[in-house]
Amino acid sequence: MSDSPARNVQQLFDLKGRTALVTGGSRGLGLQMAHALGEAGAKLVISSRKEADLKEAAEELRAAGHDVTPIVANLANEDDVIALADQAIATLGHIDVLVNNAGATWGAPAEDYPMDGWDKVMTLNVRNLFLLTREVAKKSMIPRKYGRVINIASNAAIGGNRDLMTAIGYNTSKGAVVTFTRALAAEWGIHGITVNAIGPGYFPSKMSKGLKDQHGDEGLIRNVPLRQTGDDEALKGATVMFASDAGKHTTGQVLYIDGGCSAMIAG
Repeated sequence: MSDSPARNVQQLFDLKGRTALVTGGSRGLGLQMAHALGEAGAKLVISSRKEADLKEAAEELRAAGHDVTPIVANLANEDDVIALADQAIATLGHIDVLVNNAGATWGAPAEDYPMDGWDKVMTLNVRNLFLLTREVAKKSMIPRKYGRVINIASNAAIGGNRDLMTAIGYNTSKGAVVTFTRALAAEWGIHGITVNAIGPGYFPSKMSKGLKDQHGDEGLIRNVPLRQTGDDEALKGATVMFASDAGKHTTGQVLYIDGGCSAMIAG
């Protein structure tokens, strides 16, 4: 037990003095989580493969008062993954929080699923997610005996849903992220590193635009208990909780933020 005075809840969520790397941070869920971490006081690095989008996101974050450095990186490329880890550590001094948000999807019926689609999804969503996490941990978190890893999974990790999408590679990759999260939490707890995952449901984004075009808003929320999609605030609380001392005794967990869809799937 610590001899220091107990902190109030606002202090537990405070990230002043902390640093964070958010991949896929130029738009959508990644940008939302970057805002959340910045609002809590963290110094940021965001990455994306598209320089123009990244510059625009950095300008938005700075306008909101956040300290942010953009780094262009294509995380489908192994050399870029390793370079991002090194550059982010050099920029921030060390990395306290790693948000593994960058990802890809590919839709097709399983019997027609192309292997190049499978390889693209699995490389970005699983293989290189592990590579970046390993590099950041070895070079920054393990030596300092402190770290917060937040992986972005999906409620698609729970199973399939042929009514909305057929994307066997994506579902499989997100199931792997869930198991990866639990296994790494068990292994790295001794180093003072927590590893957790967030499993979003449907959020309007560039990646999910095809689903909206196909099914419309009503089709997407038909089986959602809360009858709504995610918005630009829905991930903020969970992100800061997992990143801060509010979540210091939480590891190996997956929090589904999907309007209750996972309760229906699990049932």
